[in-house]
Amino acid sequence: MILSEEYLQNLLDKTLPQIRSTDGCAVVLEGSIAEGFGNSSSDIDFLLIADNDAELPTMPSLLFVDGRRVEVRTRSVRQIAEQFAAVTTAAADRPGALAEDLLNRCQRLLRSFPLREPELVAKVKELMSSDDFRTTVREWWAHAARQSIRYALALRQLGQEQEAAAWTEAGLLQAVKSWAADRGETYLEPKWLPEQLRRIGDHPSAARYLTLASPSASGLGADAYVTEGVRLAADLGVTGAAPGAGRITVAGAGVTTWQTGERVHVVRGRQDVFVLGDRAALAWRSLVFGRTLEQTLAAADAAGAPQAGPLIARFLRFGLVRVAWRGDGPIVPGLPLAAPSGDVTPPPSTARPIVGVGGATAGGAEAIDLVPVPARRFSAAAMTLVWSNVLVENAREDLVGALGRGQWSVARLSALRMLRFALRGVLSSYAVNPLPPDSEVVRRLSLLPAGADLDDIRAQAEHLETLTIASGPQGEAALAALDGFVALVRGATGADRFPSSFDSSDGWRQTLEAGYDWLRLGAHLNADLPIDEAGDLLSSGGAQPHAASA
Repeated sequence: MILSEEYLQNLLDKTLPQIRSTDGCAVVLEGSIAEGFGNSSSDIDFLLIADNDAELPTMPSLLFVDGRRVEVRTRSVRQIAEQFAAVTTAAADRPGALAEDLLNRCQRLLRSFPLREPELVAKVKELMSSDDFRTTVREWWAHAARQSIRYALALRQLGQEQEAAAWTEAGLLQAVKSWAADRGETYLEPKWLPEQLRRIGDHPSAARYLTLASPSASGLGADAYVTEGVRLAADLGVTGAAPGAGRITVAGAGVTTWQTGERVHVVRGRQDVFVLGDRAALAWRSLVFGRTLEQTLAAADAAGAPQAGPLIARFLRFGLVRVAWRGDGPIVPGLPLAAPSGDVTPPPSTARPIVGVGGATAGGAEAIDLVPVPARRFSAAAMTLVWSNVLVENAREDLVGALGRGQWSVARLSALRMLRFALRGVLSSYAVNPLPPDSEVVRRLSLLPAGADLDDIRAQAEHLETLTIASGPQGEAALAALDGFVALVRGATGADRFPSSFDSSDGWRQTLEAGYDWLRLGAHLNADLPIDEAGDLLSSGGAQPHAASA
């Protein structure tokens, strides 16, 4: 230790009065100072052990005593026994799956220094074999290193040399921690690795690691660094990560793919929607799970997406696909005792409008854009957008019929419906859902951002809401104005090719096709359907429910 036992006992005497129910507890010093590392800024970590089966809190108390930061944790003998048993069970099955916090708590206790009730301390330490624990820590770090090196090899094959070098650096640190654990250096915190290597003493493997500790320090290029790092990891005892053709395959990640028109969407976790640009969609459609990375890249090239490695790497980074090591399951890299790793979620797309009849707005050919609303609201807004355009067609039919019969009041109401249904589409294209009441849609355009098209739509909508239809000429002028307005709205919302739903059977068929894919996605996400009858369209597989088969 770097502090004297006398100093620590004195500090403990001043600490215990600030902690309730300490009678009969054993006390140990744990952490970096107990290990002999530490410095003047290190915490003083006291663990109080109660000789009972109480459920004591895991959270430490933080105190300041004599100018030192003191952390006090408590465990009962039962809790310690359960911790050690959990480690033993996991070590016999899957040591790599051990929770790092559990492993860390056990390690700190096993290497602690007794300050009170040494007999009780010795009793609880005997619950875990030091040799068995050393093996567990070695295998835990080796598992992490194996996954990191495999992931680095996958990234290098996908053309991501810098990222591959970064994961090789992580894998090497994990590999040397495994190697050090086999020599008794089981302390988990990586920042003390230099001190652990110093304590082990001169060794060729340690010297090689220090030379390759980081890409910048090595003086090697990214590709060469990966090559040398993989070789050193193997020499440090990490097996199962040797490079070779056919070792790495592409695997599914539990996402679903939805295509509307030409646009491809990928839904992750039933919450996030990614929209793919044209080239990204080609690469995505070329993926066949179970193929090797070599086959996957060749298939993308043949599908019209050459050099698709960076795109596939982004799919991987966002958790849309996985990579696997043939015969040994998914590659799941991690950085123990660091920020939790997981699927990256990029900033939401800023493309507007958010959704069109043919799909979400993509930011370019290689876009893999996160739609900026939850999946369920996205699908509900898209279904409402399609249905709004159907209602526009229906209101227009009513308007034309009323004008033909000179029914000016009916025509006025139909014109107003046509306007409001079109504005439902505008709001839906910006993912406003649920919609405001029809009586408010003109004023609720204020929810949307400024822009040339939207400013024009706002101005025309305010004018059209006050139209008077009391004669044939007024009616014809209103119809022309509304047709122009609908064309403007559809151009701004990606619905410019929406069919004339009620002019012919072919138009109605195209209308059903436009809505069917969105209905399937909405049903998958349990989104509210725009009308009850939409459920019948789903049940019929997109066909009219009563139509005779051809």
